[in-house]
Amino acid sequence: MRKLLVLAALAAAIGPLRAAVPPITVDGLRCEYQVNPLGLDTPQPRLSWQLHSSERAQTQTGYQVLVAGSRENLAANIGDLWDTGRLDSDQSIQVEYQGRPLRSGQTYFWKVRVWDKDGKVSRFSDPASWEMGLLEPADWRGHWIARDTDTNEAAAPLLRREFRLDTPVTQARVYICGLGYYELHINGKKIGDHVLDPGFTRYDKRALYVTYDVTQALHPGTNAVAVILGNGWHNVQTRAFWGFDRAPWRAAPKLLMELRLRLANGRTAVVPTDERWKTSRSAITFNSIYSGESCDARLEQPGWDTASFDDASWTPAQIVSAPAGRLEAQAMPAIKITETLNPVQITQPKPGVYVYDFGQNFAGFARLTLAGPAGTRVTMKYGERLAADGTVDQTAIAKYVVALDAAQEFQTDHYTLGGHGTESWQPRFVYHGFQYVEVTGAPGPLTLTNLAGCFVHSAVAEAGRFSSSDPLIDRIWTAGRWSYLSNLEGLPTDSPHREKNGWMGDAHLAAEQGLLNYDATAVYEKWLVDIADEQRPDSSRVPGLAPTSGWGFQWGNGPAWDSAFLLIPYYLYEYRGDTRALTSHYEGLREYVDSLERGSKDDIIDWGRNDWDSAATDTPADITSTAYYYQDALIAAKAAELAGHRGEARKYQALAARVKSAFNRKFFHPDTSSYGNGSQTSLSCALYQGLVEEPFRAAVASNLAARVSQNGEHIDTGILGAKYLPAALTENGRADLAWDIVTQRTAPGWGWWMESGANTLWEQWDGSGSRNHIAFGDILAWFDKALAGLNPDPEFPGFKHTIFKPHVVGGLTWVKASYDSMYGPIQCSWAIKNGRFTYEVSIPPNTTATVWLPRNGEGAVEESGHPVIGGVGGVGGMATQGQCTVLDIGSGSYSFSVPWVLNK
Repeated sequence: MRKLLVLAALAAAIGPLRAAVPPITVDGLRCEYQVNPLGLDTPQPRLSWQLHSSERAQTQTGYQVLVAGSRENLAANIGDLWDTGRLDSDQSIQVEYQGRPLRSGQTYFWKVRVWDKDGKVSRFSDPASWEMGLLEPADWRGHWIARDTDTNEAAAPLLRREFRLDTPVTQARVYICGLGYYELHINGKKIGDHVLDPGFTRYDKRALYVTYDVTQALHPGTNAVAVILGNGWHNVQTRAFWGFDRAPWRAAPKLLMELRLRLANGRTAVVPTDERWKTSRSAITFNSIYSGESCDARLEQPGWDTASFDDASWTPAQIVSAPAGRLEAQAMPAIKITETLNPVQITQPKPGVYVYDFGQNFAGFARLTLAGPAGTRVTMKYGERLAADGTVDQTAIAKYVVALDAAQEFQTDHYTLGGHGTESWQPRFVYHGFQYVEVTGAPGPLTLTNLAGCFVHSAVAEAGRFSSSDPLIDRIWTAGRWSYLSNLEGLPTDSPHREKNGWMGDAHLAAEQGLLNYDATAVYEKWLVDIADEQRPDSSRVPGLAPTSGWGFQWGNGPAWDSAFLLIPYYLYEYRGDTRALTSHYEGLREYVDSLERGSKDDIIDWGRNDWDSAATDTPADITSTAYYYQDALIAAKAAELAGHRGEARKYQALAARVKSAFNRKFFHPDTSSYGNGSQTSLSCALYQGLVEEPFRAAVASNLAARVSQNGEHIDTGILGAKYLPAALTENGRADLAWDIVTQRTAPGWGWWMESGANTLWEQWDGSGSRNHIAFGDILAWFDKALAGLNPDPEFPGFKHTIFKPHVVGGLTWVKASYDSMYGPIQCSWAIKNGRFTYEVSIPPNTTATVWLPRNGEGAVEESGHPVIGGVGGVGGMATQGQCTVLDIGSGSYSFSVPWVLNK
């Protein structure tokens, strides 16, 4: 209730200052998390905007959205498609469109104005827009075409068509789905900067199409549109442990595309894929997502994508069957090359063998630039370790691929020179995980300039930043970000080399740090649909990884992994105010929780994966599985409530209460205040998941701290416990001990990884497996939440209310963090200087916050050098809780300080 009264108190506190404050302004308009997106196919796009004001505690009390079918109508303030009028509401994010039905290909122009806390209206925002894609199957005029239907054909196909324009084009859109991957060209130029497009899905359930504005690529006269196709995940030709070569959707590369034109004479035209297209083999002689790509430049057909090319020798394309899945728009950020890395070192461990070190482990591929005789075959072998002899060692990451067929190559590209001067080449349809590239077969000596590294991942915007006075912590933070992006390839993956699989455990464990650092919301929303597509109708179970060829149901299942289906929608709700992720999947979530209830015994789940990759002490799966069962029931209750199913919400609340009671009956030892086998994971799991009854919380937390101390302040968990442990210690007054764990420079621990030369996070504490994993990445979220103190409030999701609760630990003297919330930027920083602890925070209009100021001495709380007395200058209230002073604030920037005694 106190939080609900904050705004009223703040408004009263700053009343005398109102007249001097400039009016509120509106900008940052987004539709489905994007700026002016093309090709949406959701019937009710969500609109969001941000507010700006120099006045503290400013809020929105009403809004008006106008949506028009033309720029002219919008400029005249005519919302002919939707005019909300003034709505008394503080909602400024996730506002669902409620206007006239949306139509395929139509552009919608919109703007918004708001009323502030005093009832004053802002100016309308600058206009924004969104454009719909093709909403119904009947909207597609093209046919699926291919070069052939042989899944064993090695060469990537080329497809092209010419057409003539006698009238200038005023608007041109391409809608394209090329499976597995495509590259689109018009009149000799590649369109867009996407790579590895479209995103991987279960193609027999759905396939994604992409929309491009190609107006400027066309001209009067003869034009050529051309496409090259790759296998991707649609036609995996490499035998590997996970069976994608036997996927039920497997088929040869195929294409559906249409070019829709609006002409200056008022007419429209469509250039679809059909039998008028022609096809040939490309110079890409082989491409496979696990193996690599081979290109023979002698087979290039210069000008193949231009109107002047002679395609008389090409054959007509075949009309082929469509994939079984439905077509949907790709609404997430595309995979792109976001950075080019130069090697830091080149060695020659053997004659003719050159090894490039990029100084950083990452996902992507190498760009080769060199000259030599035609027919020279250059081989590039990728890896993240070096053997004792200095060559690339793939042993730890290749075993699950080459074990099935020793003749197969793994992460190896080949380029055969065409002999026409300096040539530059990079693969189109594969990516690798690596720090080192071994180059053989090259003519003459190589230098650092012959190879560059292309960092490839879903091009999500940066959303958060963190820095501190401790270089080790900053190195861990940087390594975690490299691992996160390297494992975001249209879905969250476990590793960019060995598997590239959407393991659900890895994904949910790293989701909070991902959302605090990047705007990956749309990627997660897409992947949740992938999981839903895998849910089995007979059992309501989901696999341990998604998409899967079927193998994902054979190993790795269980609540500790499967709960990504519930946890990630909940995180999107908590961090982005996204209710749709929970409500749109509610039936699937409900059915999954019901399946857990059927599979439980006395409300205990005694199956599933345990705390994977533990340091030394194993924790039985029944503890962690049952704890996730409890959380799943709570999330199902929340989803039911948001979806308007109050009776079912009560049902799942009651289920959660039953599971909690059963958990404590089964695992709690009241004589020792311990759980299960007393491992760090058992104790921290019970605390973190909210299963410890309040009278016993302090004793259990004390036992956990003792267990950590007995282990020399080292972590002794696997990937599950690595998320629980720092948070559980921090929530129970031992952030100092969590700090000791994180900064240990001896094994095991994150600090030891950095001391051992890591620049990404590893799969196992001892470094024996993959060295680019993200399952241990939640520690980055701990940096933000515990060290900087930047926390969402689950009661007011999307950072409508922020909880600032920093912890001063170790030798830290300052910390900074920021986060780009849906409402606008949130910033916080603290520093200890001249005997004072200063905490600076900033939150955007239309939000509030609670600030917890740690105290270790006596003295007044000051704000910008003045004592805080009552509700002054945007501070709505002040109280004391334990060793903290707690303040409620409205929007604006604040600088709080308290006396601080060093080394106390």
